[in-house]
Amino acid sequence: MILCCGEALIDMIAEPTVSGSRGFVPHSGGAVFNTAIALGRLGAPAGLLTGLSTDMFGQQLADALQASHVEASHVIRSDRPTTLAFVQLVDGHATYSFVDENSAGRMLTPEDMPKQLPAVSALYFGGISLACEPCADAYAALLERHGSDRAVMLDPNIRPGFIKDQSRFRTRLNRMIAQSDIVKVSDEDLDWIVPGPETLAEKVPLLLQAGPSVVIVTRGSDGASGYLADGSETSVPVKAVEVVDTVGAGDTFNAGVLAELNRAGRLTKANLRTLDPDVLRAALAKGADVAAITVSRAGANPPWAHEL
Repeated sequence: MILCCGEALIDMIAEPTVSGSRGFVPHSGGAVFNTAIALGRLGAPAGLLTGLSTDMFGQQLADALQASHVEASHVIRSDRPTTLAFVQLVDGHATYSFVDENSAGRMLTPEDMPKQLPAVSALYFGGISLACEPCADAYAALLERHGSDRAVMLDPNIRPGFIKDQSRFRTRLNRMIAQSDIVKVSDEDLDWIVPGPETLAEKVPLLLQAGPSVVIVTRGSDGASGYLADGSETSVPVKAVEVVDTVGAGDTFNAGVLAELNRAGRLTKANLRTLDPDVLRAALAKGADVAAITVSRAGANPPWAHEL
């Protein structure tokens, strides 16, 4: 099973009401939750480790996991509130305002993390959970405990507004990058992680030297590229679709990559170290396929396998 570790929350998306004013409609979301949902819909064996509230929004999230065939035995329930993300869409691009204090997801600690993961073959980390404490330390501890013998994918998804202590965040993130096999970044993420005057082509080798076997860089409408430690490189274009909004696009891209690597039998530490560029290209193409469907409809609504 691929265990996705990180936030599940409610996206409050503005929609017109019958009176003409705006109202906010609750949609299940969160970067890591979206990846887990997309994996389940693609038929990959997926689970989620997160903190869920016992409130009505937490139940909405739990029901969504079940509906998309995501295993939930590692979900940690509490009576703390659900994180709410109020979403504003401008020309299809989303900006967020979060209500996250003392939430069920944020308040996880290293002591809450499981000591054994017998059915888990791969781990995925990402989203705001990597920046918000104490849960950021909890997920870092989970990776430290269980990442040495499992394939690990990390999407830092840098959000500077969530970073309260940049030095502390960089130290934790750099340690997690060094323990990961696949690191997926946007071009903006890469500039933040590897600051300086170097070009993208110069920064990728620096990131590979930190420890990953594979680095994936997404560049919006310019497509995505994958880089291997042996210097190999491959790219795929973005599929041309009519974009409704970009909510969940990167999360479903990640699911497509993981699902294809898992299908090909390459989602292990040893196999990722010797990955063939053609296999990586197929994984990137699957990511682009599922992301294209997601951006063609409203909200984070990943496709099912039969839709591809």
